Amino acid sequence: MDVAGWIWTATLVGLGAILLFDLAIVARRPHEPSIKESTIWVTVYVGLAVLFGLFVLWKWGGGYAGEFYAGWLTEYSLSVDNLFVFVIILSRFKVPRQYQQKVLLIGIVLALVMRGGFIAVGAAAISRFSWVFYIFSVFLIYTAVKLATQGETDQEDFKENALIRWSRRVLPMTKQYEESRLTARDERGRLHMTPMVVVLIAIGTTDLIFALDSIPAIFGLTAEPYLVFTANVFALMGLRQLYFLIGGLLDRLVYLSIGLAVVLGFIGVKLFLEALADNSLPFINGGKHVEWAPHIGIELSLSVIIGTLAITTVASLIKSRRDARAESVEPDKTSNAS
Repeated sequence: MDVAGWIWTATLVGLGAILLFDLAIVARRPHEPSIKESTIWVTVYVGLAVLFGLFVLWKWGGGYAGEFYAGWLTEYSLSVDNLFVFVIILSRFKVPRQYQQKVLLIGIVLALVMRGGFIAVGAAAISRFSWVFYIFSVFLIYTAVKLATQGETDQEDFKENALIRWSRRVLPMTKQYEESRLTARDERGRLHMTPMVVVLIAIGTTDLIFALDSIPAIFGLTAEPYLVFTANVFALMGLRQLYFLIGGLLDRLVYLSIGLAVVLGFIGVKLFLEALADNSLPFINGGKHVEWAPHIGIELSLSVIIGTLAITTVASLIKSRRDARAESVEPDKTSNAS
């Protein structure tokens, strides 16, 4: 895939302009977006991703367009999973709803920076060492098993890491939020941090953990840095509005972790087979390529990803509806018995 320098520049400028526009909205008017506002923005960002995929189709062909769509869907699903943790963090630290937009936007910027760094390192490593795919595949399969066995994420699962505990203990901190500011002065004029700093540390460290999961996943679908980068950016766009749009729906996606586990496990196996096909490690098949290792095409990968996520969503909504009905019937039985 030959991406000209001017295309890289135009892409970075365009995506940067969208991000700055989003930042300007939050800075000018901190508020809790309405369902209508959130729906419009999420639709716009999803539409932009679809249009970009069509541009890739026109410019480089269907194979690369399929890689972009597969990567974007996978990263978008992982981003939705991130929202579970964001909900817990913002609830745990009691961040006022009208200031949560700023926290989410800063978290998205941090995620973009971290993923950008990992993409650069990952692309350089893959271009020089094909055996990196073995590491990525094992990591993805491990993550898939962990997702499948951990169950639903709730408040009790969130543990403050050492950096959060250190910041609470060492940094001079106000007792309450000062709107969305990071610093404030006390009655003596001394500068203190606000609890918003601790919230951002929690969000930032969470972003780091999720970046470690997402980058191997996207490299399992495409080795093109341009597609890896743009798929990640489009997956993070609109995440702030999506948080407010499906905040209640998140509790109903009870099988999302299982669906993601299937997707990551599939990509992990795909990576392992590709590593065998390109093997150069001397202790595996004498350092020769493994001829029997099949190549899993992007068409099959895209079908597995879409199918798994669709089944996961439908099954989650059906279970949530049944649980809601069961809960509504139980009080009626109790009242009749009394």
